[in-house]
Amino acid sequence: MAELTTKTIRNICLLGHGGSGKTSIAEAMLYCAGQTDRLGKIADGNTVLDFDSEEKKRKYSISLATASLMWKDIKINILDAPGYLDFEGEVAEAIRVADAAVIVADGKAGVEVGTELAWEYVQKAALPSAFFVNKCDDPESDFGRTFEQLRDKFGRNVCPTFVPVKSDSQIKFVNLIYMKVYSFDSNGSRTEEPMTDQIAAEIEKYLEPLREAIAMTSDELLEKYFNGDDITIDEMVMALHEGIIVGSIVPVFSGASSKLWGIKGLMDTVADSFPRHTAKKYEKIVSADGEIADLEINPDGDCSIYIFKTLVDQFGKMSLFKVMNGTLKRDMTLKNSRTGSSEKFSHIYILKGSKQTEVESLCCGDIGMISKLSSAATCDTFYAKDAVEYKKTEFPKPYLRKGIMTSDKGDEDKISSAVQKLLDEDPTLKYENNSETKQMLISGMGDIHIDIIASKLKTRYGINIQMSDPKIAYRETIKKSVQAEGKHKKQSGGSGQYGHVKITFSHGDAEGLTFTQSVVGGSVPKGYYPAVEKGLLEAMQKGVLAGYPVVNLAADLYDGSYHPVDSNEISFKLAAKLAYKEGLPKANPVLLEPIGTLTVSVPKDMVGDVMGDLNKRRGHVMGMNPDNNRPGYTLVEAEAPEAEMTDYTISLRAMSQGRAKYSFVFARYDEVPGNEAQKIIAAAKVDND
Repeated sequence: MAELTTKTIRNICLLGHGGSGKTSIAEAMLYCAGQTDRLGKIADGNTVLDFDSEEKKRKYSISLATASLMWKDIKINILDAPGYLDFEGEVAEAIRVADAAVIVADGKAGVEVGTELAWEYVQKAALPSAFFVNKCDDPESDFGRTFEQLRDKFGRNVCPTFVPVKSDSQIKFVNLIYMKVYSFDSNGSRTEEPMTDQIAAEIEKYLEPLREAIAMTSDELLEKYFNGDDITIDEMVMALHEGIIVGSIVPVFSGASSKLWGIKGLMDTVADSFPRHTAKKYEKIVSADGEIADLEINPDGDCSIYIFKTLVDQFGKMSLFKVMNGTLKRDMTLKNSRTGSSEKFSHIYILKGSKQTEVESLCCGDIGMISKLSSAATCDTFYAKDAVEYKKTEFPKPYLRKGIMTSDKGDEDKISSAVQKLLDEDPTLKYENNSETKQMLISGMGDIHIDIIASKLKTRYGINIQMSDPKIAYRETIKKSVQAEGKHKKQSGGSGQYGHVKITFSHGDAEGLTFTQSVVGGSVPKGYYPAVEKGLLEAMQKGVLAGYPVVNLAADLYDGSYHPVDSNEISFKLAAKLAYKEGLPKANPVLLEPIGTLTVSVPKDMVGDVMGDLNKRRGHVMGMNPDNNRPGYTLVEAEAPEAEMTDYTISLRAMSQGRAKYSFVFARYDEVPGNEAQKIIAAAKVDND
């Protein structure tokens, strides 16, 4: 095997809609490179990269997986990312360390939502990319239609390079750069065929898009194109090579991963023309003042690595990393920029799915794994000498919340530690033990994501959980000003208890209790004021309508009485609670609910559906503006009650076929409409009973 250097390493991520065949393409690449002795199938649960038990059971990828192979003396690191929307965080991890992307499209289904989102991800990351139209062996596959969709949606620099044609009831493929025709046998081996008039006529429609895309890569070629001059093969090869690296051209390949059609041609292009780690020249870092800056990549410099993913199994934690600078050698000691602690990299590995192979070193740009680092977490930077912190992966926020509780007694203590291990490997999962609602909550990207978390808790840690809707943290307040009296008197042979207060209750400006005193004549000694205030604070934990905490309460102690012997602090504390119970029901108490600020990025032609749905959720649209970060999308800004948003992730995804994105942030509390308040109060009484 040739010596590995930064120049001989290619890191590619496979993206696309769920079911388009990304994992099958990775499997085919490994098979063609001799890394496996059989071609695994997702349906059989025996692929290299879908090795998790949940993936085998569900027959689709749920986690980012890596594998490497050698092809034409080039090491290709494959990052296979899931295609379903619930696993967007895995895609973000892959894109952060990939140097190029291959977006897989289904030749039968054409451009799907996952194809569009994958394109959006790579454009945001400025990642060089290519398309692979898969499943061309399907009788209903239509490459021509799929290619036109790709070009219409993603631009004129989408360039056909390897296209299928039907000839004599067979599917053959044409390399448009070299104008060579190939047929494939059952083992994926290709044989060159003659160019017939029929095939020439079939590919004519692709030649103009090819020339146009090639011409757009340089002024010289553009001039030749407009002058009607021929562009030579060497010029096209160089334009394709340079265009892929700088992102000015997006080649389209085709084939069938299940039959190995077109796989070796794709691998040839990855090896010959895809960029290496140093092609971008700089890596994004976080400067000392917290700003994002550029740092020049130096393969011969001091070593620094970035941990882009964490895996947890019964043996501990595994940290997947990319060598961002210099060379990582066995037994090297690096410092964590987040914690300041040093770790010895005693054993470093490369992965092929779940299989680990120990290596002595990894050069700049390579991808590896180290286990059992005590201080490591996803997005951490480790460095050898000069402190550096690489830009962290931007993960989407989870908004689908579910309450969880254990089905078996005694598992309550186990669930927190088990969930923490899942949090270590999945930054898009959130966990909260809400002290106010007495509910454990998990937040995920969607219902599939949440379901998989429940399944992992059961299979990995033996914890069965039940799920429920999240409880809403309502509040209560009053709108009127009333006077109330509370007298606590108790006599039991010896010293008695006596406390007597008169208090004016009203709506306060501050969020909590505003306690004042206007007592004259010493009817309530000053020494009992703190006891009165403490009694009111304790009483406010439970409102008079539905038992929710009371906010914005002003209380003025204006009169009362005391006994020189029997009065004490506890008596005045209890008297204050009695005044609270008497006064608040008369002060027009109302229920308050949390209101959030909602921002939805939605395709322009779906704005009406989103607004109609918000009206049903008691939402109020505040404005609409073009989304500058997503051409063709509109930002809808609104306010909506939290109680109406518990299933919004699922509903919005269904309305927009997964294209829309949203954020929801708590803004304030507002009064619940009367009819809704009555339902909440009635439900609270049932729960209390």
